[in-house]
Amino acid sequence: MRKLHTQILICATIVGLTCCSGKGDDWPQFRGPNRDGKSAETGLLRKWPQEGPKLLWATDGLGIGFSSIAIADGLVYTTGMVDREGFLFAYDVEGNFKWKISYGQEWTRSYPGTRSAPTVSDGRICVFSGTGVLTCFDAKTAARIWSVDTLRQFGAKNIRWGMSDSPLIDGPRLYCTPGGLKGAVVALDKRTGETIWATAGLEESSAYSSLILFERGGKRLLATMLQKSVICVSADDGALIWRVPYPAPSDTGTITPIYHDGCLYVTSVVNRGITTAGTMFEISEDGTSVKRKWNDQTLDCQHGGVVLVDGYLYGSNWYDNTRGDWICLDWDTGKVMYVAKWNGNKGSIIYADKMLYCYDEETGDVALVKTSPKAFEVVSTFGVTRGSGKHWAHPAISDGRLYIRHGDALMAYDIKNR
Repeated sequence: MRKLHTQILICATIVGLTCCSGKGDDWPQFRGPNRDGKSAETGLLRKWPQEGPKLLWATDGLGIGFSSIAIADGLVYTTGMVDREGFLFAYDVEGNFKWKISYGQEWTRSYPGTRSAPTVSDGRICVFSGTGVLTCFDAKTAARIWSVDTLRQFGAKNIRWGMSDSPLIDGPRLYCTPGGLKGAVVALDKRTGETIWATAGLEESSAYSSLILFERGGKRLLATMLQKSVICVSADDGALIWRVPYPAPSDTGTITPIYHDGCLYVTSVVNRGITTAGTMFEISEDGTSVKRKWNDQTLDCQHGGVVLVDGYLYGSNWYDNTRGDWICLDWDTGKVMYVAKWNGNKGSIIYADKMLYCYDEETGDVALVKTSPKAFEVVSTFGVTRGSGKHWAHPAISDGRLYIRHGDALMAYDIKNR
């Protein structure tokens, strides 16, 4: 049996214990408790009613944005832009409005609106705006604690579609990727916003990927994608451990990497047949060097994320900005297990209780799909009818509920098997 089948992730121990707010069913940051798009919840529906799971509540008025959701300590958070200004919204899990607070100017250029997801830890919630300003609030009262303009402080320039890094918190430290000459990756004190360290000297801008934290060879390491490379730095002092070219055709490094069992997987949009899409990097036992294990040109994911389940990678690829297929790859070899069409569109993906949750970014259809490398077998579907614009915000699962954000609308669906 493969080592992968044990599903023991070192990064789950590190990130899961420090970023979560205590409850096992929280979803306190981008892509869930361990930043891998997976929920540990069980007892969920394996098939939905014909009309879809019950809509428990819905609200609108969030403004413009593609930010997904964070859920922690009984509150649900997201961000939206109203009249060029970014707001952090909080609701309780029954949909009752609690508060909203401004964190300043948001991204108003190409594809205007909010980007990154909030991150919650130990009663604090941190938001990274599309303009590169990082702000920390009290998660219960919305009191502003500190704010840092990371572009100004670390000598960085904004990128084509706005800063999109979702902050990573580990204990007292907050990590993010300004992509500046004075700090490609930085660590701030979560309590004060003061700089702890900065990885300086890299003349390369941030991309649209978010950091992950893992352990290898007794070292605590951070990895992410910049615009033309994949980098790994020490979580303790910011020292550059390794940096390898990743020749995407443009600044489209959008996928949060996946680490497992000494290997790191990255992927992004490519010119198929010309540029490599997915790459598996094998990290040395001491964590100080890396080599390519395999390359793939099939799963060139744009921004919907990928998940690793029982030794297989699942996600959607890119043909153009509206079309794509749904793909399964073997983690060890990169072998393509299937290429499947569903509505002809691509989208985001998360996992819980042996099922994939796939969200079509064009139609707003949500599919419940069996987790199998043999076929993309859709069990149930329903359509998201509230909100407007692209369905780009990733879904979230917490306490038997599926949360969907679409434009100015937020919805909670009952997926618990009662």
